[in-house]
Amino acid sequence: MLSPRQATLFRRGLRFVLSTAPKTGIKWRMKHNSYFEGKVQSLAVSTPDGPATVGVIEPGKYSFGTDCEEHMRVVAGTLKARLPGGDWKSYGQGQFFVVPPKVKFEVEAAGDVAYLCHYKR
Repeated sequence: MLSPRQATLFRRGLRFVLSTAPKTGIKWRMKHNSYFEGKVQSLAVSTPDGPATVGVIEPGKYSFGTDCEEHMRVVAGTLKARLPGGDWKSYGQGQFFVVPPKVKFEVEAAGDVAYLCHYKR
């Protein structure tokens, strides 16, 4: 179950996805994902541009692995990310970073963050 602040961030992220997606009449299928005891949650959707997730991250530090290239866009808040072999970098609203396939990367949020991730298969 989403907390009220997570629900607000989800709505912001979904509005971003819906406002930027082409109007093709394609119906999206959604799947809910929950990680790190509910502190990171997302909705997986099938978009005209391929699979994507819109999600929220509560304050904390988290480690993820990728299967394919991921394009992570911050919709609200500020997210720090450390990609393999790199330093921590901050990304604010509207900024994005690309994560290579088959790697582990870390993110850290000091406050609530909403994001949109497109998977490039």
